[in-house]
Amino acid sequence: MIFRTVNATILKLVVVLGFVLSNPTFAQNTSWGEILRQDRSWYTSAEAQRIADQVVQFQYANGGWAKNIDMAQDLSDQAIDLIKENQHTTIDNGATHTQLRFLAKILQHNEDIVYKEAFNKGIDYLLEAQYNNGGWPQFYPLREGYYSHITFNDNAMIGVLNLFYDLVYFPDYALVTSAKKSKIEQALLKGVDAILDMQITIDDTLTVWCAQHDEHTLKPAKARAYELPSLSGGESVGILEFLMRFEKPTLRMQRAIKAGVIWFKNHKIENKRVKWIDVQTDSGVVKDRVVVKEQGAPSLWARFYDLETQEPIFVGRDGIIKSKLAEIERERRTGYNYISRYANDLLETSYPQWRSKLQN
Repeated sequence: MIFRTVNATILKLVVVLGFVLSNPTFAQNTSWGEILRQDRSWYTSAEAQRIADQVVQFQYANGGWAKNIDMAQDLSDQAIDLIKENQHTTIDNGATHTQLRFLAKILQHNEDIVYKEAFNKGIDYLLEAQYNNGGWPQFYPLREGYYSHITFNDNAMIGVLNLFYDLVYFPDYALVTSAKKSKIEQALLKGVDAILDMQITIDDTLTVWCAQHDEHTLKPAKARAYELPSLSGGESVGILEFLMRFEKPTLRMQRAIKAGVIWFKNHKIENKRVKWIDVQTDSGVVKDRVVVKEQGAPSLWARFYDLETQEPIFVGRDGIIKSKLAEIERERRTGYNYISRYANDLLETSYPQWRSKLQN
């Protein structure tokens, strides 16, 4: 009976979404991915208010939002209710902190009580979700498995902390009471302490972070089969850039930043380029992603580095460590970003600017 109910719900959801996507009357002027990149005047528009109303409708009773939903679509109340079924509130893939940033922009021009209440409810959700050690789980309420780990993956925890930083230090985000602002600042500083506590030390040397850490021990932890405990060449960039935002970083913060940058400088992948190619197969031409030699190519970094050797690792759905991208299955090579110019802007722009500001 449970399976029949779930299947029926999924079927209804597919029908509703199919209608929405195929019906021209549901066309929209603004995509959800562009929602935070509009001119200030746009947030006073009828389109912005329409989307804000839907964002409020998509909010759950606990104050959070689910992920991977285009809330800029023009949806009926019934469609929204169906989409919300069997979902979980989370900070993964930009969820919750993106909705709150959008509402913050709306509230700068429209102090409607409905938006204020939704915003404050969302902030309370994030405050409640924080662990006592300062980290945030991927999902809250907690779910079994890697969902409860402290999650940097896809900038989950850093997305929350950047929002909290803005609420504490930026006048444009003066949207909460002094009492709530104090709570947010405490949560922000606890988050910073957690980051510093989780920075991985190898042979008495500070390095970087894992994409997720155990919520109890703070040690690097496993998520999906291809996301093993490791040094993250991706998420660690966002962590360092967040720490660099503080006007007066503590000595411990400064050490963490400098150590992380040194690690990135020492773990470049040189003279290689990532390319997309067409490959002929029995079923036709398919895309593949390959790493080729190219003298003088811009530096690359792997998404994952081994915790012992600190060498790049590539792991497919079988969970087995490989040393080359070509050694894992094509589905993962093309569907997951294992190697990229992750730290380029960090080393060329963000860190030099931070050093200069620190010295002045």
